[in-house]
Amino acid sequence: QVQLVESGGGSVQAGGSLRLSCAASGLAYSTYSMGWFRQVTGKEREGVAVIDTDGSTNYADSVKGRFAISRDNAKRTLYLQMNSLKPEDSGEYYCAAAFGAYPIQALRLGIYGMDYWGKGILVTISS
Repeated sequence: QVQLVESGGGSVQAGGSLRLSCAASGLAYSTYSMGWFRQVTGKEREGVAVIDTDGSTNYADSVKGRFAISRDNAKRTLYLQMNSLKPEDSGEYYCAAAFGAYPIQALRLGIYGMDYWGKGILVTISS
């Protein structure tokens, strides 16, 4: 059974930092492209950052230069370092996995579907 379990969310003030983690089990982790997506109530889910099986990354314009996605294949864990946080970064953050390699921007934009999703974790940034 595949499980993606997010951790590290919470509430911080604007300008602060958070590091999200996603622990994966039940899948051949290194063969999956991974991503972070977020959703705000009433809005469509958006791709924040994705990382391919070879380590290539792609980010939403709104987070470039502030967020960094990384993966540790030995630990089967995905990370999202979020710095200089803004209130508009608030939302439910989801970890997701897609088997294989894809055009990475297209993966982030949702043109290709993800195979597995975590349950999400809440991030709240106060001004």
